[in-house]
Amino acid sequence: MRNELKIFSGNSNIELSGKICSYLDIPPGEALVGAFSDGECRVKILESARGADCFVIQSTCPPVNHNLMELLIMIDALKRASAGRITAVIPYYGYARQDRKESPRVPITAKMVANLIESAGADRVLVMDIHARPIQGFFDCPVDNLLPIPVMMDYLNGTDKKNLTVVAPDPGGVERARELAKKLDAPLAVMDKRRPEPNVARVYHVVGDVEGREVLILDDMIDTAGTLAAVASALKENGAEKISAAATHGVLSGDSIKRLEKSPISELLITDTICIPDDKRLPFMKILSVAGLLGEAIRRIHEETSVSVLFV
Repeated sequence: MRNELKIFSGNSNIELSGKICSYLDIPPGEALVGAFSDGECRVKILESARGADCFVIQSTCPPVNHNLMELLIMIDALKRASAGRITAVIPYYGYARQDRKESPRVPITAKMVANLIESAGADRVLVMDIHARPIQGFFDCPVDNLLPIPVMMDYLNGTDKKNLTVVAPDPGGVERARELAKKLDAPLAVMDKRRPEPNVARVYHVVGDVEGREVLILDDMIDTAGTLAAVASALKENGAEKISAAATHGVLSGDSIKRLEKSPISELLITDTICIPDDKRLPFMKILSVAGLLGEAIRRIHEETSVSVLFV
């Protein structure tokens, strides 16, 4: 087992970092993470990290570029402070949607960011529900990709699931939705969704029986909520009785709140991988914490024991 466990946090989600430290029963690492007057990130580690097993918790959510730079600079600072091992804990991995060349002359930002994190000095990475699992292969270091399904199961176990159908909002989300459906012993439906341009979704068909049933749409993220609103409307038109939704990451950009308010969704589950401000918290929104799941993964990585028991 490596030396002392230390948790350091960027500014993207201090509340989640605090919950993880509480779960592990350790104080947060002392660090100055701010900015110079010109906007450049300023980082200084305020305690010894020599030989320590250091974990840097930082979601690369909006403001994406600033939070990404904070993460990279914190890793670099710990590397130069002779940390024994550095694990980047990224509850929300930004830039993941561009994971392949869908058309000529476009970047693969998911790979570029992976290169940046490794070049900064990260020895391994812990993420929550990365947009596409093959992104793990963009890293040459170990990557653990957790899913929030155990957290969602804890909440859903207190509800009636006899008439429930789990819905994948697009073919790319089938694997994620199938895992939850299997846990709930519920049927699965899939939406035939097309995306003619970024942040624009068109729903054409519902593959599966949803008429007269309660449905739970499961996705990895809600950005502009265009996909979620379109899927919910299509399900309503196809006779769904009650429509709920669950997503790991609540990016909630643009007109997402207005779209959610106008949608037929009666309950929305979102985890706290991204800190959701009060003005974006809707009455039918339930925020579930993944602090225990991430905290247990950090403990197991530190103790060099199996993390696979946390995978679904």
